[in-house]
Amino acid sequence: MLNAHTVDVVREAEGALMARSPEGALMRRAAAGLAVECVRLLPSVYGARVVLMVGSGDNGGDALYAGADLARRGAMVRALTAGSRVHEAGAAALRAAGGRVRDFTGSDADGSDLFGADLIVDGLLGIGGRGGLRELHAGLAAQAANAPAPVVAVDLPSGVDADTGEVTGHAVRADLTVTFGTHKPGLFVDPGSARAGRVRLVDTGLVPELPGADVLRPQAVDIARLLPRPGAEADKYRRGVLAVRAGSDRFRGAAVLAVGGALRTGVGMVRYGGPERAMDQVLARWPEAVAVPLDPRRSTGLGLGRAAAAVVGSGRGTDPGEADELDAVLDSDVPVLVDADGLTLMSGEDGRDLADRVRERAAPTLLTPHAGELARLLGDVERKDVEARRLEHARRAARSFGCAVLLKGTTTVIAHPDAPTVVNPTGTPLLASAGTGDVLSGVVGALLASGAPVVEAALCGAYLHGRAAHLARGGAPVSASDLLDGLPLAVAEAHRAGRIRGRGPRRGRAGRCR
Repeated sequence: MLNAHTVDVVREAEGALMARSPEGALMRRAAAGLAVECVRLLPSVYGARVVLMVGSGDNGGDALYAGADLARRGAMVRALTAGSRVHEAGAAALRAAGGRVRDFTGSDADGSDLFGADLIVDGLLGIGGRGGLRELHAGLAAQAANAPAPVVAVDLPSGVDADTGEVTGHAVRADLTVTFGTHKPGLFVDPGSARAGRVRLVDTGLVPELPGADVLRPQAVDIARLLPRPGAEADKYRRGVLAVRAGSDRFRGAAVLAVGGALRTGVGMVRYGGPERAMDQVLARWPEAVAVPLDPRRSTGLGLGRAAAAVVGSGRGTDPGEADELDAVLDSDVPVLVDADGLTLMSGEDGRDLADRVRERAAPTLLTPHAGELARLLGDVERKDVEARRLEHARRAARSFGCAVLLKGTTTVIAHPDAPTVVNPTGTPLLASAGTGDVLSGVVGALLASGAPVVEAALCGAYLHGRAAHLARGGAPVSASDLLDGLPLAVAEAHRAGRIRGRGPRRGRAGRCR
């Protein structure tokens, strides 16, 4: 897992490390790592034109020292300072190495410095920056965005909130971010992550000073370790039975997609219950499913029967009968995933009892909203607020409902009251099409039925879902049905990553919340 820590935690850890280190040692380590990454981006260092955008903080000092290193190797380095002060020792080091330093006032903003560069280094703001870029910095950021040279951000792109990923107004858009000591949450979460480009971590010796991570981001090897694997004595019941309550006469495709997502992820059995026309379509596509007619608007027997987990809500409808069904499913003692129409029922005028049912459950519950659905569940925010501060609102919902929350999006966030927040790295705009959420419900439901703890099931499901979108058609546009072909490829890819890294099926510690 990649770890991320908040600004306050990083500051405290840096203070402890600096108290035991020679003066300036931490900055020199960071600058040396930054210079190495800059060298990797340049076809040739000698004669390369490097422009540093330098602010008043320590990130400006990092950029200046790195620039001095590049200048000693023969690069032509120019620093444009745009702050109330400049890191004097760093500026002196750059001048001594043959670089140039001049003030950027905005009146000379013809862009000639940046447009003639081979590499641009963003050292305007540090991790303490809040509230977007001021006018002078915004002018430089705009020039950098229009310049042809690649942009390297120091620690994180200026204008991105390090703790939340929020972007207020202008922000630098980097091709590469070189971050120090530990990752910052804002590098993992949109909209900040979209401006970070590729991220490289420079080890500055900070790790021994850090507590547990605030945010985790899994890699393929983590997924391989966490995925449930059937043993030699497994049968269909030991592998898990998933109850799927999705689809309706109007939205029959939701049932087909949810069932398919579960079967293609690997589950012992899917028990589908739904209206007859939806059931017929499920069996026509997935004859291995066990299906029974069940119309929640007319049936009284809404219990789950013999199931290890349940998925409910996708394309189901929002009539009172569907609310009764959701109530009956939540009354069970197995893990339950609530999606789509189930979330709408919870957020409606009569949804208080259903929300309380979620809060009172002893068994795990996972809510899987997109930003608009989460805004309705919370009741006092708009979709744009959720999208701007995804970590904050996913965590708030997890605390409010006392359960796991998977907030869908290009950076899917998984929050739980008793575990670190997890951010999925495989999100893609390819998934922004109808029905893909139904597939995700089936994928995660299969993992829950197979015995994975709720956070692990959510993070593995989101990871596989994103990889399936890439693998199904080689990166070309996909439909939700295409994901069903990509899922086995994604599972196989994750298992290969585990074998390459020499890891066995040992379970991890990402989220042991049940």
